[in-house]
Amino acid sequence: MDDPIKQEQYKQMAQTNIRFLLEGETPRLIDEWQEIPKLWDAIRFEVDHRDDDGQFVLTGSAVPVDTKEIHHSGTGRYGWLTMRPMSLWESGESTGEISLSDLFHAPDKIGALNKFTLSKLAFAVCRGGWPKSLQKKSEKAALLQATEYYKAIINSDISRVDNVRRNEERTKRIMRSYARHQGSQASIATILADISTNEAEYVSDETVGAYLAALRKIFVIEDMPAWNPNLRSKTAVRTSDTRYYVDPSVGVAALGLGPNDLINDLNTFGLFFETMCIRDLRVYADALDGSVYHYRDKNGLECDAVVHLRNGAYGLIEIKLGGEKLIEDGVKTLTSLVNIIDTTRMKAPAFCMVLTGVGDFAYKRSDGVYIVPIGCLKD
Repeated sequence: MDDPIKQEQYKQMAQTNIRFLLEGETPRLIDEWQEIPKLWDAIRFEVDHRDDDGQFVLTGSAVPVDTKEIHHSGTGRYGWLTMRPMSLWESGESTGEISLSDLFHAPDKIGALNKFTLSKLAFAVCRGGWPKSLQKKSEKAALLQATEYYKAIINSDISRVDNVRRNEERTKRIMRSYARHQGSQASIATILADISTNEAEYVSDETVGAYLAALRKIFVIEDMPAWNPNLRSKTAVRTSDTRYYVDPSVGVAALGLGPNDLINDLNTFGLFFETMCIRDLRVYADALDGSVYHYRDKNGLECDAVVHLRNGAYGLIEIKLGGEKLIEDGVKTLTSLVNIIDTTRMKAPAFCMVLTGVGDFAYKRSDGVYIVPIGCLKD
């Protein structure tokens, strides 16, 4: 619908004979449908009269729709899907030998070889899951894709989302701060304190919140909600959302880092590796009709990811870049959390897993915890 050659024709057709645009083989995909909001009601009407599923696929960017031209919610006619960047399985870099779905059935043993080296993993984090980047002929060109996307966010996208002109330099500072707080429950006040030293004028919590809301609307950031299980003790569970970019490459670009920078700073590498794992887990959980949460309580016990399915089954996941010590730390965290869950009031976890970056293979430990490299996982 945003084809510069045909757009005006489409708009004229929408005024005179909108149903003509809906004719053709199905499923019929209409891209950038929000350019002609009347399509929403027209498709809803058409679906009612065809009385069949899977007739249309509507895709579009995050630029807001003029809701004044939409008169029906579409309830019962439309289903919503969040389009995230590609997972390592979708990009062909994960072998997919270990299925997240299969882990919910607690197999007695698993096995798979991991092809990711530290350098390949660093490149995958910085390149991100953008389809266009996979078509580039060189690594330099592929990495540039994420950088250009970051520039588009600060130069135009963050202002286009609601037609509010936002300061580019302030956007940069907020995105850099957000990148430094990946995987934490940093408050708006914390981010404000982080950027205030470089601000020439007063900035309020509300201003920072508005910038973050805009980034959320254009799917640059996607905070993770807290998981609140039934516990045997009266431990208070923290309810703050956890900060994540939808793709690690955006945060890396915001900080001006590349693969070599990550290899030389494994702590930072670990933060963005976690973001990549969360991206992939969200993609896989969506396919299983599930959601991903984060757990943290007042005693500091923390679990990086909880994949919770609609049927009540859930898996506990710790994310570690690699190394025996870090893996053991992850196992201890999982064991501690399992021990305080009240299984008389909710199901026991279907599985516990340490999701790693490097490591030769996937396996099940004698204590029942799965050790799985991200390069072996699929939905």
